[in-house]
Amino acid sequence: MRRFFAPLDSFTDGVVTLDADETRHLRDVLRLRPGDRVAVFDGAGGEFACDIVKIEKRSAMLAVVKRLDPASPESPLDLTLAAAILKHDRFDLVIQKAVELGVSSLIPLDVIRFDVRGKDAAKRLSRWRRITFEATKQCGRARLMEIAQPESFTAVMNDADPSATVMFSERDGGPLPSGIGKGKITAFIGPVGGWDDSELYAARERGIPIVTLGGRIVRAETAAISIAAILQHRFGDLN
Repeated sequence: MRRFFAPLDSFTDGVVTLDADETRHLRDVLRLRPGDRVAVFDGAGGEFACDIVKIEKRSAMLAVVKRLDPASPESPLDLTLAAAILKHDRFDLVIQKAVELGVSSLIPLDVIRFDVRGKDAAKRLSRWRRITFEATKQCGRARLMEIAQPESFTAVMNDADPSATVMFSERDGGPLPSGIGKGKITAFIGPVGGWDDSELYAARERGIPIVTLGGRIVRAETAAISIAAILQHRFGDLN
């Protein structure tokens, strides 16, 4: 079935209403008609089989038939990536693949060796959320990955729980701890050029383990995607 998105407040008494964008896709792109059956997910983990009842210019009304199991179930690991912001479409790629790999939330970080400053990145927030939405539709998840407002490294580090946080670095780290987190992990992922010494010092002062994986040199976006996959394999359901 074709998949569409409608937030929770669009569901009322067994009826769901699609917004103008989703209606336009349903009517003009897919050319669906009343009586056709589609799937609608609510972004909070619910997915439903629905029959199209009425299509108007800026909305469509669908009748909820039954609850469905999402094609891509949520991982038992609540994984947050605190990732340094990258230029151009490199961060777009990180967001898209994080969704596919079951990441729960992503925090864009403003760091010392910045590619993009937080105030500039904030202008891209709506684009990042749109990428999240499209990737969620494509990969079969029913829960939208949360993307936070860009924050400074210091603010996020100060709020981090040392028992459920790990900082990945291309240098000065050790192996991945086996007992980190209990179903919830925040992973700090650095920028092009790596972390500044003061940022590594701040993590050590907080008691947060610094991890270096092997000796390969990879691009920052490759590191973010690889780390998400490694953590889902080690502590989640990617096995």
